[in-house]
Amino acid sequence: MKQFKAFTIIYSLVGIVLLGTVFFRIVEGWSWLDSYFFTVVSISTVGYGELVPATALGKIGATGFIFVGLGIFAVAIQQFALYHMRKREEHAEWLFARLGNGSGASGEPANEDDPPNPPSPPEAPDYPKP
Repeated sequence: MKQFKAFTIIYSLVGIVLLGTVFFRIVEGWSWLDSYFFTVVSISTVGYGELVPATALGKIGATGFIFVGLGIFAVAIQQFALYHMRKREEHAEWLFARLGNGSGASGEPANEDDPPNPPSPPEAPDYPKP
């Protein structure tokens, strides 16, 4: 999976929010705050339903905006998760290297697993004798 630069994702998110805010301000005539709110609620898939585009251009624009915005938002969330997973892996590797392999001074493992118990033979059913 390709990793994007952090500024690319941040600029994309800020750009799509600004573009959506300006679009809905001009097309629907909403306030700046309402336009911003509708933009964020739409791309984050929350969709409160308080604001709904009334014009045909607003509805068509909202549809296209949701597809593009949702894609950018999903990539941002995925990259954020990928970053944190890699940091967690690096920390685990550092921790294992710092703790060593767990062997004592003798070179033996600190805790060796017990051998598995052999399965018990099945018991014969008790049938009444004729």
